[in-house]
Amino acid sequence: MKQAVEARSGASAQGAVDGARSTSPAPPYYLPCADEVQLFEQCHANQLAVMLKGPTGCGKTRFVEHMAWRLQRPLITISCHDDLSASDLIGRFLIQHDRTQWNDGPLTTALRSGAICYLDEVVEARQDTIVVLHSLTDHRRSLAIEKTGELIHAAPGFQLVVSYNPGYQRMLKDLKPSTRQRFVALDFNFPPAQQEIEIVMQESQLDRPTCAALVGLAEKLRSFADRGLAEVPSTRLLVATAMLIARGIPVKRACQVALVAPLSDDATLVGAMHDLVDLSFP
Repeated sequence: MKQAVEARSGASAQGAVDGARSTSPAPPYYLPCADEVQLFEQCHANQLAVMLKGPTGCGKTRFVEHMAWRLQRPLITISCHDDLSASDLIGRFLIQHDRTQWNDGPLTTALRSGAICYLDEVVEARQDTIVVLHSLTDHRRSLAIEKTGELIHAAPGFQLVVSYNPGYQRMLKDLKPSTRQRFVALDFNFPPAQQEIEIVMQESQLDRPTCAALVGLAEKLRSFADRGLAEVPSTRLLVATAMLIARGIPVKRACQVALVAPLSDDATLVGAMHDLVDLSFP
């Protein structure tokens, strides 16, 4: 029986933090590219925090979902942004009728329940928020809540996992060395062509020849990074394109709306990408 609960954090007045817990008898599909599964398992067993580094849409989030299933741990996911405060993570007092009541944030909930806490795109959060994580990534494995005077020690099974896109963030923000060195870093990238074909086929149920042509097109489009394309097509975009094709959308139209248009508004780049689509699907 699949159970999924999605809760809006009571600590986020604007709904900024989403906490998601899930347990499922069926594993989220993930095709390993190297030894990342074994490394993550050892990090979990040895209570080590993990940092996933890689481009947008290369499978970092799906990997965490797969590992949570594999380790049989609840998963709480937090999408980070520049308004994310420490209170959004930890919790805050809220007025309940004639009294105030403490509401745990998603990080505190994960700590108490022994869940895997996944902070997606962690560098988007403010530095004063990221510092809150430090005591959870070393031998202390604890969190001091100043507002309640409580010191919470991590329940068995708790693990902190963060992700970010180094290529994008290098131009804007980055983690401080004092934060980076608290994590075991696993590097992710787009899968090799044959594996990417298998992933697109599995996720979209599209035929192999068309999936192979889509992956070949993506490999050509990824070379446009040298021509000013800020983000190259991800495996996620390929899956979205393949899903449209599998459900009857003409191939070139699906490529236009799901693969080319999301990447750029530059007329020259878009025209060049459309030319590659025409060559790939004559």
